Amino acid sequence: MRTKICGITNYEDAMAAIKAGADALGFVFYEKSPRYITPKRAKEIIEKLPPFIEKVALFVHVDAQEVDSICQEVGATLAQIHFEASREFYQELQTPHIKVIRAKTKEDILHYKDEYRLVDAYCQAYGGAGKRINIEWFDNIDCSKIILAGGLDPSNVTTLKNYGFYGVDVSSGVEKSHGIKDHQKVEDFIKNAKQ
Repeated sequence: MRTKICGITNYEDAMAAIKAGADALGFVFYEKSPRYITPKRAKEIIEKLPPFIEKVALFVHVDAQEVDSICQEVGATLAQIHFEASREFYQELQTPHIKVIRAKTKEDILHYKDEYRLVDAYCQAYGGAGKRINIEWFDNIDCSKIILAGGLDPSNVTTLKNYGFYGVDVSSGVEKSHGIKDHQKVEDFIKNAKQ
């Protein structure tokens, strides 16, 4: 499974994740999040990163122009759209992107089933609440285009092997405190996800 470490707020955590084998890093451009990072700070980190790492910018309730502008400014390679956006929004959007499904029911996880998508547990707040989705919902479903998020950590990521998820996304499950990663947990998470 591919791995994304989200909520990166400093260069040391970014490099620890990359050294541990992360495929992608997530940067949260949502000011209400405890993992919020300014575009200026994100750019400083991204400019120092090695090549071949996906740099994912997470957005909530902004317009397509703002997504494109920030992604271009900071050097992000993918936008993660963490809200229900209109068809017009996606028509305007120039940046490669992934849609997020905040699943309340089993049926929700089948939205956009022909696209790669990120599936997270629904909660009132956006992003990184650490709430776990009901894993039984994925029984007998093609998970090859799903990136699973929500409530994952180094110990429970090993239970996902048989589902065939494309990838996993973690934030709070590998933290010491909001926005500060525990490097050992990051390493264990990635190792367990990729074994």
